[in-house]
Amino acid sequence: MDAGQLTQILVWPIVSLIIVLFFLIYFRDSVKKILEDLEKARGKISPSGLEFDFERRKIEAAAALGAASVSKEGEATAERKALDEERPREIANVINQVKPKILRRLADASILWVDDNPSNNLNEQRSLGAFGIHFTISTSTADALEKIRVNKYDVIISDMGRPDDKQAGYKLLEEKQKLGDTAPFIIYAGSNLPEHKAEARRRGAFGSTNNPQELFQLVLSAIQGE
Repeated sequence: MDAGQLTQILVWPIVSLIIVLFFLIYFRDSVKKILEDLEKARGKISPSGLEFDFERRKIEAAAALGAASVSKEGEATAERKALDEERPREIANVINQVKPKILRRLADASILWVDDNPSNNLNEQRSLGAFGIHFTISTSTADALEKIRVNKYDVIISDMGRPDDKQAGYKLLEEKQKLGDTAPFIIYAGSNLPEHKAEARRRGAFGSTNNPQELFQLVLSAIQGE
């Protein structure tokens, strides 16, 4: 094990703890509800501890989703402040959509995430990864298409614009369709306008959003075939 690998092993638990603590402080109300559910589960924990593990995963996912939401927020307008007040409830509702019976399906799922700045999506990946979903990262259309040719993915997520192509997301969607790939395609970009959502669906995308909570819901629906 080299120094870089050792650093990653030591740093990630600390980063995870910071994210969880941040969420516990910033979103007290939503976490309180999740913790209340956890307390109820304690009395039903089986010898395997599966119920406890599931509640732990929910808290980790909620923390990461909360951090993703904060990182994506825009200017602190009156409208934004109103949305922020609803965010804890929204996050709790989204996380509670995950039921124990679908954990095995999520753990078997694989997602190809295409973005020329993959570090922008780390919290979103952690929120989904808490339930066992696996990710393959690609930073270009050409690389993504090569991966699609040789691998099968349950979901493909792509940004829209990249330095060499402002509509790279649509180009990737068109090329993957030519390959006969049928994996649900989700555009995760900077716009959430109704006309952009409609255009994405018209072109064959499963959905389009710039909202971390909506992305989480889209991925769950896509994996479950809804």
